[in-house]
Amino acid sequence: MAKYGELYGSARISELLGLDKTALDFSSEAQDRRRPARDSLISALLSTVDMKYQVWKLGVVFTNNSFLYLAWYMLLSVLGHYNNFFFAAHLLDIAMGFKTLRTILSSVTHNGKQLVLTVGLLAVVVYLYTVVAFNFFRKFYNKSEDGESVDMKCDDMLTCYMFHMYVGVRAGGGIGDEIEDPAGDAFEFYRVIFDITFFFFVIVILLAIIQGLIIDAFGELRDQQEQVKEDMETKCFICGIGSEYFDAVPHGFESHTVQEHNLANYLFFVMYLINKDVTEHTGQESYVWKMYQERCWEFFPVGDCFRKQYEEQLSKEIP
Repeated sequence: MAKYGELYGSARISELLGLDKTALDFSSEAQDRRRPARDSLISALLSTVDMKYQVWKLGVVFTNNSFLYLAWYMLLSVLGHYNNFFFAAHLLDIAMGFKTLRTILSSVTHNGKQLVLTVGLLAVVVYLYTVVAFNFFRKFYNKSEDGESVDMKCDDMLTCYMFHMYVGVRAGGGIGDEIEDPAGDAFEFYRVIFDITFFFFVIVILLAIIQGLIIDAFGELRDQQEQVKEDMETKCFICGIGSEYFDAVPHGFESHTVQEHNLANYLFFVMYLINKDVTEHTGQESYVWKMYQERCWEFFPVGDCFRKQYEEQLSKEIP
């Protein structure tokens, strides 16, 4: 345009080519006039974005276990280029590839809050026993052999506490198996009480509770998976009615889940509402769209179906 505008005239060329004259004006005044329109277009685009939904979607993504696992996997892959040690953690992917192994790993974190609180209680109880041992039974904590220098494990509170946590908790019979025998000592009676109560409260009760939480969580998760599998096979996902109701006629449950309450149809309808302009929704579509935005699924016909309605209507007509 700049090349032929001076020779033939910009207005004449714009008229022959059918171009908008204002669009060909690249002066600073014209750009300033067009900037508010551009800004209004950007604000209009932003107003059409459901920010509440986008924030909710980001929250769902960043709290999804699969996303967090992949992010952790990628982080270890990057760190592995600097130190091959991090590549060893990728072997855990074997556990993630099998559902049974995933259940075992989940059993550790399923009752995570109770597990952490129990471990905290264990640490407190061991600390109380450490205080008693440090003040009254310190002489029994000599781990040196004959002819060697004295190796006291309870010279200070930190060393004494770490010895009880690392050695005493792992010992099958408690801390009494790891320190000197009190036979013939003036504190023999008190040591017997100390050793037995440590064994009873720490080994028998607290460690058993921790093991029980993990075992119970594993059993609970396994029962949940079996129950979900059974419900998916014997109940309609939409209405929740069992197969025994529909199988009164041949292939009743299969026909119901494929034709009447097909999950794919419901998903297609939700995607249809998402992609459709809100101003073009019908009354029913507006109702379902409002329920969907509130994450309320009451529009699903839970406990109801055409066959059930037909039987109820028939029972009213026939006295």
